[in-house]
Amino acid sequence: MGDMFDNDNYCSKSPGACQLLNDMLQFLCYIIYILEIMKKDIHPKYYPEAKIICACGNVITTGSVKPEMKVEVCSACHPFYTGKRRLVDSTGRVDRFKKRMAKSEKILAEKMERAEKETRN
Repeated sequence: MGDMFDNDNYCSKSPGACQLLNDMLQFLCYIIYILEIMKKDIHPKYYPEAKIICACGNVITTGSVKPEMKVEVCSACHPFYTGKRRLVDSTGRVDRFKKRMAKSEKILAEKMERAEKETRN
């Protein structure tokens, strides 16, 4: 084994082994760096079995710093993934829009009636 490292042409004879040794050395340096640099007791608690609960009822298990999260749309119900069109009503936006449209249509109809009456007279 000593002959392997004494030879200057080792990497030229076996580039795959040289690359492997280089990768291992980089990995070991990274581990030493992480162990020395990371501060203790400042990181949030990690939950490897955290649950993401969608409004459609789908439950996804993942890792997170929060034990449970609730979402309105997931890949099981999102129109892009399902191919179905549906309205995602966030805090009644669709209802408010429909009310405004109905009100504006009513006002427009009243204006048209007034204009018709004025042209008759």
